[in-house]
Amino acid sequence: MVRLVDDAVTVRPDTLAVEEPLEIRVRGKSLAVTMRTPGDDFDLAAGFLVSEGVVRSPSDIVSIRYCAGATADGGNTYNVLDVGLAEGVAPPDPSIERNFYTTSSCGLCGKASLDAVRTVATWQVASDPIRLDPKTITEFPTKLRAAQRVFDRTGGLHAAGLFDAQGTLLCLREDVGRHNAVDKVVGWATRTGRLPLRGTVLQVSGRASFELVQKAVMAGIPVLTAVSAPSSLAADLAEEMGVTLVGFLRGSSMNVYTGGHRLGVTAGVR
Repeated sequence: MVRLVDDAVTVRPDTLAVEEPLEIRVRGKSLAVTMRTPGDDFDLAAGFLVSEGVVRSPSDIVSIRYCAGATADGGNTYNVLDVGLAEGVAPPDPSIERNFYTTSSCGLCGKASLDAVRTVATWQVASDPIRLDPKTITEFPTKLRAAQRVFDRTGGLHAAGLFDAQGTLLCLREDVGRHNAVDKVVGWATRTGRLPLRGTVLQVSGRASFELVQKAVMAGIPVLTAVSAPSSLAADLAEEMGVTLVGFLRGSSMNVYTGGHRLGVTAGVR
């Protein structure tokens, strides 16, 4: 790498975040291809299936394995996963099959319509009684950043962290895709028998999109906080489903868009 600073030129090696495709198959049938950072792939697959309403508990999954023979010479690229579902668990609806790659910036590419995204939620988060001290929430971005080991070396990864109401970090995952980072957190919770994630907060390092609110709902997470802005559709879905949505969480300030009662504020909140 060549680095230019004013008139100074230096040549030095640089560490880049890895981005590779991962094909997720269910019972041998291809479901989706996502561009992700390798690592925690089993969590990613499990979390993705929770987000799509296919999986609801660890017992729904009987196996996750890398597929051998993924190359012409029969080798294993570790970029193809097959998920085995338990007997009686319905396979993914054909409507959610992705006809396009899921890029690292968008987890909804290939969705036919908004209706296909609005998966029926297993758990209702609107009634979750969690209450939070705003001062506790302001510490989440700093705690998230401090735990990002790969970001320190590359500067190019998103992070998602799961916190409890007291501010304890329960799980952190990094990925080039913000939606993948969230799926990895949800998949960790699924595989360890923690769903639904009542009384928790999902903190993300970027913006709060519609898909991230949807993933929170599908995992039973009542609060989503982000360092950047939410989209209008994210705020609409959060209000509809009873999710507390916080954006622009920076320093001691934040914008509360929905569910302000959990933070003790109601004025100006939807």
